[in-house]
Amino acid sequence: MKTIDKIPVSKISRATKLVSTGAKVGVNYLKYYGDKITKSEEEAKERLNKNNAEDIYDSLKQLKGSALKVAQMLSMEKSILPQAYVEKFSLSQFSVPPLSAPLVIKTFKKYFGKHPEELFDTFNATSVNAASIGQVHLAEKDGKKFAVKIQYPGVAESIASDLALVKPIAIKMFNIKGKDSDKYFKEVENKLIEETNYILELQQSKAVVEACNHIPNLKFPKYYEEFSSERIITMDYMKGEHLSEFVQHNTNQELSNQLGKALWDFYMFQIHRLKKVHADPHPGNFLISEDGNLIALDFGCMKSIPEEFYKPYFELADKKVINNPEEFKAKLYELEILRKDDSEEEIIFFTDMFHELLSLFTQPFHAENFDFSNAQFFGKITEMGQKYSKSTELRNMNGNRGSKHFIYINRTFFGLYNLMFDLKAKDIKINNFNTL
Repeated sequence: MKTIDKIPVSKISRATKLVSTGAKVGVNYLKYYGDKITKSEEEAKERLNKNNAEDIYDSLKQLKGSALKVAQMLSMEKSILPQAYVEKFSLSQFSVPPLSAPLVIKTFKKYFGKHPEELFDTFNATSVNAASIGQVHLAEKDGKKFAVKIQYPGVAESIASDLALVKPIAIKMFNIKGKDSDKYFKEVENKLIEETNYILELQQSKAVVEACNHIPNLKFPKYYEEFSSERIITMDYMKGEHLSEFVQHNTNQELSNQLGKALWDFYMFQIHRLKKVHADPHPGNFLISEDGNLIALDFGCMKSIPEEFYKPYFELADKKVINNPEEFKAKLYELEILRKDDSEEEIIFFTDMFHELLSLFTQPFHAENFDFSNAQFFGKITEMGQKYSKSTELRNMNGNRGSKHFIYINRTFFGLYNLMFDLKAKDIKINNFNTL
């Protein structure tokens, strides 16, 4: 894979890159209008989506950082985004062009004040894994293998300016109105800032390992403070296959169930016991070991769940509440889904919409055991996602609604459901975390 010698860091250079991408997208639309004359609408749209996804991703992978992180988040929205975008943006999870070897050494010396071979016996300047915020290198010391994650230069400093560029697009796309809409952007900005603080990630990683290492068939690397800094984090090298690659060839249903159980128990234990959860559940953060264990990595994005959100959120997963119109509506107000300034039309629309969504999405919580290989269940989620993504009525409503905590908690559940479906895990005991 081609390496990168330089990343645009200044606000102007990053904005210029996005503007040039916008021009390419404009050309793709001109081609689309031409294609509509000679091809069917479906074929023309498919080509447009493919070309746009490719051009946008090519730009984001050069920018890296929060711009590429947004693509990674969007790749988890399989039920909403066109397939071409999902396929292309999914590459941001663990397969993007890495920094060149000279830039790696320069970056290491800047962040750590030393050449990597002053700390390790050997250090491979060619990365083994490159993603949105950093890339991983192999190192050895005293016969032990380490994975060293190095943050891309300028990532932390460009978060605010990147989000400022994205904000007008998001406001228009989701029709967000009202002075308090900044809370959503601030939540994303704060989480991205946390993700670039590797000292915080080291602390969070050690805390998760200590709290969850008793969960069966779940493994974690050990983390090393003496080889870590604000922009570099060192851990055990863990041998395994990325979950997305494993599911392509696995035919062992018993192993799928074992891994699914470990994954589900891990998340339910964090959510219900720790009230703090790994809010980045994408395939690039999980490996499958040769002996059939699930290896969890990368705890930069951890979301604390305050009690005032936790209680009504999970009460909305209760079938009795869903089927009680008054209680259901009260919870929607509590979670800021319904607003005091809503019109009667908005109250009816959003009450009906969330009743439909939650009646389907919470089905796993209405059973003792659930089959996450059920294609019909996930097909209905996809259909519903596409239905509302195309809804002109929804587009005209004020999109400024819902607690800011929804952003990362919903992202966690969407990602978790997708991973469980990828594994085709069956017979998963939903409340097994109570026994752990």
